[in-house]
Amino acid sequence: MKILLNDILNIPLNELDNTKIRFNQSTRDGDYDPIKLFKAKNERLYEGQFWNYSKKSYKPNQIAVGFIRLDDDKWLLFDVSKITKDLGVYNAIGYEYEKLPEYEKYFGRIIIKYKNTSQNMIRNARSVIDQCEIFEIIDDTFDDDDFPGYENVDLSWYDLKRVIGKKDWKTALENQKGVYLITDVNNGRRYVGAAYGEEMLLGRLTNYTKTGHGSNKDLKKLQLEYIKNNFRYSILDIYKSTVDKQIIINREHYWMRILLTKNKKYGYNN
Repeated sequence: MKILLNDILNIPLNELDNTKIRFNQSTRDGDYDPIKLFKAKNERLYEGQFWNYSKKSYKPNQIAVGFIRLDDDKWLLFDVSKITKDLGVYNAIGYEYEKLPEYEKYFGRIIIKYKNTSQNMIRNARSVIDQCEIFEIIDDTFDDDDFPGYENVDLSWYDLKRVIGKKDWKTALENQKGVYLITDVNNGRRYVGAAYGEEMLLGRLTNYTKTGHGSNKDLKKLQLEYIKNNFRYSILDIYKSTVDKQIIINREHYWMRILLTKNKKYGYNN
């Protein structure tokens, strides 16, 4: 037997006509990515939830239920609020609101299965709530930041800063030496580095989240804000902690040669 969303939320039937559900998803230009904003605890997430375009999204005293798209028909609950004030603006955040505390224990934990067949991403709750099937209630707040394997590391600066202290990542990186790659997505230039010190890959990558440049001469010339917005980090090779550092240095120079990173046109290696 299916378990439906309102079997859990228990919004009274007489309130459903006064409730709207908004299904938030990434914009085509990538400027608004709600799942990344949720994981980063960034308040910009609520811009999308309470935004007015060319017409009003809500009315005062309505309940607004917010979901984030995880994939085609999986959605994560992140907010249930009451609209307290209409700000009377368009193409901007249009409302003041207050969270309903009785639902907060479900934020980031309820995943529903719902196939939206309408172009409208704001729906009257009564019209869709019986189609919102509980897919999963997870034990803790949603976080898909498990270590993906060395060959699958591909992180922006903001993602790296968010995950570097997580247990899975620390375990994977603190006992591995290696060669890593930094890519400037704005101009295509790259930097190849090696990690063979006491804190190994974990130490080197953590340093980049603190300084941006990791004490590298050419990277020091860049503004931290530029690095935050344009750098991506990946791993080329890994080695056990017992491997002699010269082997890793030789491999680092191999990748510099292959990727032409000592050529100023293509790289940042000095």
